[in-house]
Amino acid sequence: MTRKIFLSLVVPVYKQERTISKNVNMLEESLDGLNIPYELIIVADGEYQKLKKILKKTKKHTTIIGYEKNQGKGYAVRFGMQKAIGDIVGFIDAGMEIAPEGIVMLLNHMDWYNADIIVGSKLHPVSQVNYPFPRRVLSWGYRTLTRILFGFKVRDTQVGIKIFKRKVIKVVFPRLLVKKFAFDIEVLAVSYNLGFTRIYEAPVKLKFKQGSISSRNFWKVIIHMMWDTFAVWYRIKILNYYKKRIEVAK
Repeated sequence: MTRKIFLSLVVPVYKQERTISKNVNMLEESLDGLNIPYELIIVADGEYQKLKKILKKTKKHTTIIGYEKNQGKGYAVRFGMQKAIGDIVGFIDAGMEIAPEGIVMLLNHMDWYNADIIVGSKLHPVSQVNYPFPRRVLSWGYRTLTRILFGFKVRDTQVGIKIFKRKVIKVVFPRLLVKKFAFDIEVLAVSYNLGFTRIYEAPVKLKFKQGSISSRNFWKVIIHMMWDTFAVWYRIKILNYYKKRIEVAK
């Protein structure tokens, strides 16, 4: 990076009592290794008081906020973004293991490309990932659909780490509606629709966790995600909702 930046990283958390302490410790160590100012914002997407008790010992740069009733990842991320003060603001899924060099890679891509948004991508040529063939097929189908619907060329929209310039947070996030299944695609589609077209992918190192979701629940998520995706398309292409809602101030 050619300049010092302040990084805000939001982590939405839901029903991860057994692993969250380890995950937060690893994130704190990774962020400490960056040698840049940062804040880590943990958002309890339900059972806030319970999470506060679990995470009694955190570093001074870590804040725990939240609410008692589960609302969904999209709602939790937006809730955390309202508190963020960084000039680069991002979110990462709880349980996602990323080393300091991985975060540096995203920040460097932001700098190199003068990007509005950097998306962690399983499909980047130097990403190190291992996930099942059926997931690869579904990923291909979904990215083909999103390219047709929205026009942007991001190949992998679903990896749970993305960073944004502050101007994107200010303009885009107050307009968003999706609370759960298609939050990632809404963020990217609305950003692109509002003129933040400098969206690039960066490599990630991921381990796919087998058994994290049942087959029945998996297909339920897929159906809901498709419904939400077409709802986003309808609001963008037919209603022009996102442009009408708030005057764009760049």
